[in-house]
Parts: sequence; C-alpha cells; structure tokens
Amino acid sequence: MTDPGWTTGSTAEWSLAGLLERQGAAGAPYHEFLRVPDLSVGLYVLEAGSVDGQSPHTEDEVYVVMSGQAHFRMGDRDVPVGPGSVAFVATGVEHRFHDITERLEVLVAFGPAEGSRGG
Repeated sequence: MTDPGWTTGSTAEWSLAGLLERQGAAGAPYHEFLRVPDLSVGLYVLEAGSVDGQSPHTEDEVYVVMSGQAHFRMGDRDVPVGPGSVAFVATGVEHRFHDITERLEVLVAFGPAEGSRGG
C-alpha cells in the first residue's frame, strides 16, 4: 500500500495504519476518507468505555469491525461484535455501539454518500 489518500483516476488505496494516523490527528471519532456521489467510507474509532452518540442516518450503512469488542444495537436487535463482525443498518434505523470493552476500529460505508439525502 502507498501513502493514505493516494489516488489515480477512478481508483484509490489506503493503509489502515495511515487511516488510523489521520483519524487520530483529526481528533474526532469518525474520519471520512472516500466520498463519491453513491458511496462514502470512513474509519470510526471508539475507545473502551466511550459513548457512541450517533443517531439514525439518511443513508444505508455497512459496518465492518476490524478490531475491538462491544455490543451493537440495531433497532430492536442487540448483538456482540468483534473483529470480523459485519452489520447492515437501513436508512433511519436507530443504532449505536455500547458496552465497549476494547477499543473499536470500524470501517463504515454509506450508500449513497453520507448526508447526500439531506440529513
């Protein structure tokens, strides 16, 4: 992998280490690193014991847990998550991570791009 943010034409690649560095430098839990009209992707990092304050989005989402341990509430379902867990959350569904026992590093993809439906 080359330097995070490297792009050529219609392709791009990043390293997880580079994304984590950029997310940490930004000082916010969520760092978007790709945005095109039909898709946005970011890295979401929550420390153990922290509170996930997100609210429902106007776009569908896929969460891929790369590291850490927690529970994830999606609507009326509550599931344990850890490395390799993948979850889909439809537009408007209440969801959040909770009982975070180990730092979470989560890849988040929005379709279409986050906020593009006016929310």
